[in-house]
Amino acid sequence: MAVTVSTMFIPVHDPDEALGFYRDGLGLEVRNDVAADGFRWVTVGAEGQDLNVVLFQPHGGRSQTEGDALLSLVTKGSLQAAIFSSDDLDTTFEKLRASGAEVLEEPKSQPWGARDCAFRDPSGNLVRIAQA
Repeated sequence: MAVTVSTMFIPVHDPDEALGFYRDGLGLEVRNDVAADGFRWVTVGAEGQDLNVVLFQPHGGRSQTEGDALLSLVTKGSLQAAIFSSDDLDTTFEKLRASGAEVLEEPKSQPWGARDCAFRDPSGNLVRIAQA
């Protein structure tokens, strides 16, 4: 039996700002862009990879209280969204920094063996990028 990850979800307060980071900065392709009931979610992913990343608004499909609670965690930077990998970490880092993304940590070798860097996306999510 083989189990793989097909979809992951990252809460964002503004899908257009999120696209500036995930599509324009990281280079992920847009696979789906859906608006319904006043909310929007955008699915992105890396070319040639089957994993879908859904950028969703916290209030979509939730009560006002639940959406507010999730949005509060996101904007405080309390959630780690994802760890991406790049075959050229330094170039990816510079591209994201040039896009205006908030740098949390420049590329460096970590005690756990990875060489990576860290950013906050426009919603406040922690995003790490590791050298592949």
